[in-house]
Amino acid sequence: MAGNENGTVLQFAPFQSSIDEGFWHRLCSLKLNKLGIDESPIPITGFYAPCSHSQVSKHLTLLTESLPPEPSEQSSSITSRGNRNKCSVPGILYNTNTLEGFHALDKQSLLKEEANKIWDDIHSGKAEEDSAVLSRFLLISFADLKKWTFHYWFAFPALVLDPPATLLDLRPASHWLSKEEAESLSAACNEWRSSTATADVPFFRVSIGSNSHATIKLLKDWESSQHDGQKFLFGFYDPCHLPSNPGWPLRNFLALICSRWNLKKVHFFCYRENRGYVDLGLSLIGEALISVSQGWKDNQHMPNVVGWEMNRGKKVPRCISLAKSMDPTRLAISAADLNLKLMRWRALPSLNLDLLLATKCLLLGAGTLGCQVARMLMAWGVRKITLLDSGKVAMSNPLRQSLYTLDDCLNGGIYKALAAVQSLKRIFPAVDAEGIVMAIPMPGHPVPGQEESGVLEDCRRLHDLIDSHDAIFLLTDTRESRWLPTLLCANANKITITAALGFDSFLVMRHGSGPLNTHDDSKADDVNTLSADMVNFSLMEGNRENRLGCYFCNDVVAPVDSTANRTLDQQCTVTRPGLAPIASALAVELLVGILHHPQGIYAEAEFTNSVHNGNAEQPLGILPHQVRGSLSQFSQMTLVGHSSRTCTACCSTVVSKYRERGLDFVLEAINHPTYLEDLTGLTELMKSASSFKLELDNEMDDDDDGYFEI
Repeated sequence: MAGNENGTVLQFAPFQSSIDEGFWHRLCSLKLNKLGIDESPIPITGFYAPCSHSQVSKHLTLLTESLPPEPSEQSSSITSRGNRNKCSVPGILYNTNTLEGFHALDKQSLLKEEANKIWDDIHSGKAEEDSAVLSRFLLISFADLKKWTFHYWFAFPALVLDPPATLLDLRPASHWLSKEEAESLSAACNEWRSSTATADVPFFRVSIGSNSHATIKLLKDWESSQHDGQKFLFGFYDPCHLPSNPGWPLRNFLALICSRWNLKKVHFFCYRENRGYVDLGLSLIGEALISVSQGWKDNQHMPNVVGWEMNRGKKVPRCISLAKSMDPTRLAISAADLNLKLMRWRALPSLNLDLLLATKCLLLGAGTLGCQVARMLMAWGVRKITLLDSGKVAMSNPLRQSLYTLDDCLNGGIYKALAAVQSLKRIFPAVDAEGIVMAIPMPGHPVPGQEESGVLEDCRRLHDLIDSHDAIFLLTDTRESRWLPTLLCANANKITITAALGFDSFLVMRHGSGPLNTHDDSKADDVNTLSADMVNFSLMEGNRENRLGCYFCNDVVAPVDSTANRTLDQQCTVTRPGLAPIASALAVELLVGILHHPQGIYAEAEFTNSVHNGNAEQPLGILPHQVRGSLSQFSQMTLVGHSSRTCTACCSTVVSKYRERGLDFVLEAINHPTYLEDLTGLTELMKSASSFKLELDNEMDDDDDGYFEI
């Protein structure tokens, strides 16, 4: 534009915004993991650079690092100074909890609030020390975490000059400068942009001496360098590419110039570059007249402000959906974690999702219970699940066993452990699931000599699996199949959960800690009366020093073959269909309770309304030992059973013998059903019970009245 005596109103090209996808991911993560329902403003950082192409303007961009670091990350500076391609600009984010809240925001008040910060920075001198504050920006948003849709609106507050600045001249810098001045200014600009101390300083001052030598200095050096040269240019990194309009940052720069230095005529330098070096053909130099009212000298007089970004020519917010562009697995992970992270906002702030994520669960049995437990574990955020089963999917399974379909039954059926893993991965691709096809060696099922090596290998494999997992679920459909896992878990002191079904009743229980790993394992041996050994259930907490029992602690016989000579209804798991989901849910909830309890596996049994319950205020509530339920009565009760010194699976005698003899002990227990009873003293116990009954019968026969009074 050639010189014009009267001039025209100086017009500025608006700032344009751009948001990287990583910013939205970080915002969602912060919202879920840290912010919750807090709508407090969040300091953010935007980035822009000078225009570097004659046809394309630069945008103010928000990146992942624009937001504060997450709680799990080490605290560090969000931005690093000296990056020539990322000039840092401070901003503020208002993220609302609802779309209605987003639309209801008082946008004009928010804009004025940010403009007032700029006004204060100008009059306090802060803008001269850190010129980036002249380009402060505002972002309001609403993040729909379910649909991955984001509503947002940028504002770039600009103080309105009154009257407007008059543009007298605007030309490419190469037309405004002599050849010597252009060469010197180019060298000075390239040096400025190459220095880590000044590369990202977006506002500066240029002085050109009578000898055509150009010097670039910081704004704060104005007072000391007013007389350094004949020509003064106020330079700024211009994101705009237009040949007839300077970019938006010049607006507040002019406000600073006329307020702080009382200049009436200003020469400004719109710095633009090409391939990393100043391009004086693309850059502009202009001359403008500034005339403002006396009130501009008064910090109390706040000018008018504009700055909301236009959306296709209209003052409306923008909306973007990332659902289609995201990897389906990543979407599934975000959606799966959503409910759990929302729990931490209000209902359960102490929920430890990292602990659940790291917990490795082994499910012994992939039938009705195993399918339900696996799905419940995934819902709680558990990602490592191993299923062990030797059976194949039968035609009768899919209706009751939720991970299987008709296709899994065809051609003789797929192994349940493998089919279950395939189903889990279809449901949630990020799950780390593994299927193990293997039978569990069982007492009462003698092993022929030619099969001993295979059974022993299965024992070793089961031992290794239990050792490599954190929590083990016993979900098999026979009593004896739970014996070896119970022994191995007691030996390794693993969290062990049993779920067992009857026709209309269920048992869900957590096993106590191992006998050789408890804080004081001698206390359980103090209970030596017949009644304590035969029945140690109690609706009260009983002796707090006793170790909690396992699934076998109340048996007076060793587990035997329960599959022989069974009718069809006894061979199948005949239960009311609603029973397995109830028991499975309780089993998983029991595990989550153990993981979040301060004492973990050593936690005592807790009851509702117990005066001795010291942990009733745990976030997840009480942690019972056993839950027994009946659908016929629609009832449920919590019980406690302490460990027995004659237990065939978890007492110190059995565990010690296993450690002493290893797999030879297991093989003898499998092939000789009475071995465990003899070893633990159950044989003698039953003899004592029989002798007690005989003596009782004799006393009743001798009584003259024929009555025995208790």
